[in-house]
Amino acid sequence: MPVTTASHCKQPAGKFTPVISLKRCEGRGDCLAVCPENVFEVRRIDDQDYAALGLLNKLKLRVHGMQVAYSVNADACRACGLCVTACPEDAIKLARRSADAP
Repeated sequence: MPVTTASHCKQPAGKFTPVISLKRCEGRGDCLAVCPENVFEVRRIDDQDYAALGLLNKLKLRVHGMQVAYSVNADACRACGLCVTACPEDAIKLARRSADAP
C-alpha cells in the first residue's frame, strides 16, 4: 500500500477533482485508505444516483451492499493520484477543473 503523505500531492487544492464512476464503484474504500486529504466517503448510494443506473449496474450494487464512494471533500483534492491507482475497479479519474469553477 502506498505511503499517504501530502508530499505525494502535485497540485494546489481545487485544481483537480476526483470523478467517480458509480457504474464501476463497489464501495470497497481503498480510496479512503490512501487519500491524504480525506476527500472520500463510502456510503449508501443516493436514490437519484441509483435511479440513473441501468439494471445490471443496480444488481451489481445490490450484491455489493449498495455502497459507493463519493468525493464529499473534492475541493481538498491535490491530485496525488493515489486514489486512482488504489481503486481495484478503476472507478476514479482525476479531472482538471475549469478556470471559472469555484
